[in-house]
Amino acid sequence: MSTLPAQQRSTSSLRKIVVKAGKKILRWNNEFQSKHSLISTTPQINNSEFPWVEQLEAAWPLIREELDYLLKNPEKIPSFHQISPDQKRISKGDNWKTFGLYVYGERVDANCELCPQTTAAISAIPNMRTAMFSILKPHYHIIPHKGPTRAVVRVHLGLKVPADHEKLWIRVDDQILHWEEGKVIIFDDSYEHEVRNDTDELRAVLFLDVDRPMDRTGSWVNKILFSLIKASPYVRQPLKNLANWNRNTDKS
Repeated sequence: MSTLPAQQRSTSSLRKIVVKAGKKILRWNNEFQSKHSLISTTPQINNSEFPWVEQLEAAWPLIREELDYLLKNPEKIPSFHQISPDQKRISKGDNWKTFGLYVYGERVDANCELCPQTTAAISAIPNMRTAMFSILKPHYHIIPHKGPTRAVVRVHLGLKVPADHEKLWIRVDDQILHWEEGKVIIFDDSYEHEVRNDTDELRAVLFLDVDRPMDRTGSWVNKILFSLIKASPYVRQPLKNLANWNRNTDKS
């Protein structure tokens, strides 16, 4: 029997219902996104469709330096599900750690101040919405899942990539992609995707969500969509958890 107060259990249950319903609505909206997209709607998206890729790749040595500094104290970096409870199905234990810089346009000031070079690089990307370091431990499998909306595209900049590429990959729909240090890959995470790191080494990337370029109608609809997402528990709870994590870490 649960020991949580009835009101807390009710709030938690309502939140789950709202988030689940919201994800279904967003996925139903993907057909609209495809019709109004100004870029490819394929699982992988060619880097040439975004003019800022070369500039981001050029900044990777400075970004890697800031990541290396953070990794000196890995216990201060939370697991993904500790910040975003909606990820607990795919994030287990301390196998997938994340260091958040932006959450749906909301700047995490304390974290950005620790990573000024990274913050400068990502702030130069038009319509960058979410940014974090994504750190995957050896021998961990992120099981198949789908992102909630095609309104954004997913960007990974390889920062720490084990040499054995055959044992480290991300599958997006029917495509197997491999990371390279200093190189960007872009994909549509509304397709089913999974990650496997079967090496003995850590894998780390700079993880970004960037608004999908849309025609005028699509941009107008997405402006409303992003406002609703930003106001939802899907975004508000991670921001609250990040603030609490940073406050408690500062005290320790």
